[in-house]
Amino acid sequence: MPLRIVTDSTADLPAEIREALRIEMVPLTVHFGAESYKDVVEMGSEAFWRKLASSPHHPRTAQPSPGDFLKVYRSLAAQGDEILSIHISGKLSGTIASAQVAAQMLPDAQITLLDTRSASLGLGLVALEAARLAEQGRSASEMLPHLEAICSRMNVLFTLDTLEFLQRNGRIGKARALLGSLLEVKPILHIDPEGVVAPLDKVRGKSRTLPRTLELLQQRVPRGSRVKMAVLHTQAPEQAAEWLAAAREIYQVEEALIAPIGSVIATHVGPGAIGFAFYQA
Repeated sequence: MPLRIVTDSTADLPAEIREALRIEMVPLTVHFGAESYKDVVEMGSEAFWRKLASSPHHPRTAQPSPGDFLKVYRSLAAQGDEILSIHISGKLSGTIASAQVAAQMLPDAQITLLDTRSASLGLGLVALEAARLAEQGRSASEMLPHLEAICSRMNVLFTLDTLEFLQRNGRIGKARALLGSLLEVKPILHIDPEGVVAPLDKVRGKSRTLPRTLELLQQRVPRGSRVKMAVLHTQAPEQAAEWLAAAREIYQVEEALIAPIGSVIATHVGPGAIGFAFYQA
């Protein structure tokens, strides 16, 4: 029985990668006032920033409905496929809860769910690994321990220009302690083992963010290690390339991916976000 990978749009995987590896994607929704757009499908990254600049409404997001998942699951199950559905942290979104409801509506289908306790390309890297293992003929039960181990050692570290977007959208988590204390200080945040956004450090001045982030990376994974890595960013491809080049000076980067943050995650992190998602290979 072939295994198909399903993820959600917060994985921020480029379309060409999803298509090449046959990864199904269920989109979340971005709302600007009364207007609604399916992430990626109806609103890509560039369209989001144009809309943000012109709309009088601050964006908000919504998880997929169980019906959105049911449509995808039913189609794959009808082809006789086993399904592994891999998603954003349940502490950050109700997406995996919707997936669970849909899975329960198809009791005869073989559907396995995985909460990565991560987001953006942290989730994306897990989905990538799963899709490649599926190509090798692995079943969900065979690969799940390996994927769970990757989730446990996944690191997502990022810096923001402002905490306003996290605060407005209720995703600020443990970073609330930094509110009102930043001024010229730049926060370095991470997704903690529970799958919650939390403060990690702060530096004075934007020029210090990359050097300090690299130091924090090495506290987690020793210098010279083999890693799989992605750089996530909002409207900063050149800076992202610089961050990846700097990481290559420290690690043996077996896989490297640079991708813009999609409209759903961008709703929560705002402009000026950049960071790493990586794990020891």
